[in-house]
Amino acid sequence: MPSVLDQRPAPAAAGPRPALPKRRTRVLALPEARWALAALVLFLVALPLNLLGAPAWLWAPLYAAVYITGGWEPGWEGLKALKDKTLDVDLLMVVAALGAAAIGQVLDGALLIVIFATSGALEAVATARTADSVRGLLDLAPTTATRLLPGSREESVPADALVVGEVILVRPGERVGADGQVLDGTSDVDQATITGEPLPVAKQAGDEVFAGNVNGTGALRVRVERDPADSVIARIVKMVEEASETKAPTQLFIEKVEQRYSIGMVIATLAVFAIPLAFGSELQPALLRAMTFMIVASPCAVVLSTMPPLLSAIANAGRHGVLAKFAVVMERLGQVDTVALDKTGTLTEGTPRVTDIRPQPGSGLDENSLLALAAAAEHPSEHPLARAVVQAARERGLALAEAMGFTSAPGAGVTATIDGRTFQVGSPARMTATGDPKIASTVQTLEDQGRTAVLVLLDGVPAGVLGIADRLRPEAKATVAALTALTGHPPVLLTGDNERAARHLAAEVGITDVRAGLLPQDKVAAVQGWEAEGRRVLMVGDGINDAPALAAAHTGIAMGKAGSDLALETADAVVVRDELTTIPAIVALSRKARRLVVQNLVIAGIFITVLVAWDLIATLPLPLGVAGHEGSTIIVGLNGLRLLREHAWTSSLSKDTA
Repeated sequence: MPSVLDQRPAPAAAGPRPALPKRRTRVLALPEARWALAALVLFLVALPLNLLGAPAWLWAPLYAAVYITGGWEPGWEGLKALKDKTLDVDLLMVVAALGAAAIGQVLDGALLIVIFATSGALEAVATARTADSVRGLLDLAPTTATRLLPGSREESVPADALVVGEVILVRPGERVGADGQVLDGTSDVDQATITGEPLPVAKQAGDEVFAGNVNGTGALRVRVERDPADSVIARIVKMVEEASETKAPTQLFIEKVEQRYSIGMVIATLAVFAIPLAFGSELQPALLRAMTFMIVASPCAVVLSTMPPLLSAIANAGRHGVLAKFAVVMERLGQVDTVALDKTGTLTEGTPRVTDIRPQPGSGLDENSLLALAAAAEHPSEHPLARAVVQAARERGLALAEAMGFTSAPGAGVTATIDGRTFQVGSPARMTATGDPKIASTVQTLEDQGRTAVLVLLDGVPAGVLGIADRLRPEAKATVAALTALTGHPPVLLTGDNERAARHLAAEVGITDVRAGLLPQDKVAAVQGWEAEGRRVLMVGDGINDAPALAAAHTGIAMGKAGSDLALETADAVVVRDELTTIPAIVALSRKARRLVVQNLVIAGIFITVLVAWDLIATLPLPLGVAGHEGSTIIVGLNGLRLLREHAWTSSLSKDTA
């Protein structure tokens, strides 16, 4: 039956959904981050001294320190890879930086070192954050459980020691110790961590409960149905890890490109040096030509072709409340062609609110008096629906009378005496009412609209009905329309909520494809199915139950205000201010960034091709080669920085969310 209004103990009512413990690795605890920071600081100190014409003895040691702090680790790793007959681009960049320094281009080399050291640090931080989140998720499952023994005896045992078939006792306010089936008892269980449902769900004999869910006010006897290692929480952890690993093929492709490029650069540089010598050239001209080739063929412009547009887009999005964790995320966002949206906390606010107040004709009550009396009766309760009723009364400035003799019955509702009269507030299906057809019709209408109906009885006679629902975000409809325009078809709704509520909300915002009643593995299966068809899925969610799908998707975005720690860490981007309209805006901004990346790569490619050909066919003066190299770097850098302008964001927002 539907959830009812009852009193919940403080431990279970601390928030709309349990939060993961914050187990974060400090950034500076990572050696990659410390070395990158040191290199960056030294570079920023040396740069103005160099540009302002200070003596070389002031800035040269600082640049040397940049080479050492930022370059020793990738250089050492590159040497180890070389030992295994593998040549990577990091070693090539260190060699290029040293080559630049050897012919006086110390600044160029230092800049290369800083860029690659920072990239390595970001990768290390991302890896550490993901590991922290998965470890934190495991803390949702309790470490102990109360096992029932023959003769009504009980004992506290480690939760991971439970075996299938044993019976455990879950007291009010405790977390469920294992996935299982309720044998006896009635209670409301907060299972938002698994299904994403915003309200506690009534549980009775025969219903399923999950490890880590928070019990309400009733006591439950639960038979263990799954081994702890195979619980839903444990499977979520496993799915997050596996889904993260599915992105490895892209990384493998990048490594192959790096390998080929590195080998090609080494072979070409050696050839440019050795061939003239073989035909009788002097050593110095051959060396100068080879070093010039190293400079003009250096990938500085290629590196800056990609990073400035993406980093500028990241910075611009960050100013408007969207945090993209890595540059590659900003690139991937523009590739999505399918959008999957969670319901609770994503399209909706994630907090139940009173939406309808229906006084019963002949009760002598209007909307305000019905709400005030219901709120007075509910005031002592800590149930989320009760808080919604009280909050609605406060928003209207209604005075609440003192309630006496308050009682709460799990699965039924609350009872209180106000001004000598008895008020009952709770589920229409579980309260004794007169069977008034008008009340039944009102309840049915509200439930058909996706509301939770709450009946108010005055001295046993129906006085009215309240409708409570998780309120749709005001910008949800515009966001769905914008995403539809961007991808060519409407988003899909993936939710653990019930079918009726999901379809009603989907109809309001213009979504036709609805997948309701889903567990985390069902969401993952849907996302993986689309990915297998060659589609690039953007998953948007906020709960722990969304984390596996966020990891499995081509790109994942988490709503930041009420999002769980695991969702925030697993997602590739976070909407910090919970503004839905920023989602299509950042997708549009990403597409602009990708267009600029292509432009920059063309510009860089033309410069490199022309300069390399000039150096090989004729004699390219070193100063001209350096000027051409630096000129191309400046051009692509400035082109990418265009996305820092406010207009870049506002045009994306107005175009795609209008």
